[in-house]
Amino acid sequence: MKKEIQILNTLIGKLDNKNFNLEAWKSATVVILARLFGENSRKIKEVENIEYDYSSWSLRDTSGESHLEVCKKLGRNILEASILEIEVLGLADKSSQKEGKFDIDLIIKAMENELSMTEFRELKKILNSGETIEEIKNRLTDKFKIFGVEASARILANILADEEIRGSL
Repeated sequence: MKKEIQILNTLIGKLDNKNFNLEAWKSATVVILARLFGENSRKIKEVENIEYDYSSWSLRDTSGESHLEVCKKLGRNILEASILEIEVLGLADKSSQKEGKFDIDLIIKAMENELSMTEFRELKKILNSGETIEEIKNRLTDKFKIFGVEASARILANILADEEIRGSL
């Protein structure tokens, strides 16, 4: 944890550099945050949303701070909150940082391999119907019965045969 906090403190220190470049700082910060907290971390989105307003007619806002200083303050707050999170909660297990992305991609790939495009679209339409979970489950079950038992079995076989899944079972 000490190394991770040191890296984040280094990024905070870069905010005070004389030749500070917001976009370069954001790029470096996103890379570090992705490694520490996962690709889908909200912290990354917050850093990416820090924008310097070049169209501003005023160099300073009502608080007397330049827009660049406001951007730096936002960045500092995000990194300080990240340090606090590490100190209090520690770092999450690296395997949990995938946030289900691999699993979703694997399931979609398995369905695309085994279903026709029309069948895949039918399932997608049911999933996005806005119905209750029970209604969606019932409709999906009915749809898979129509597709045939083999379709469900082949999709499951595709998922289980994946190299990473096999290694974790």
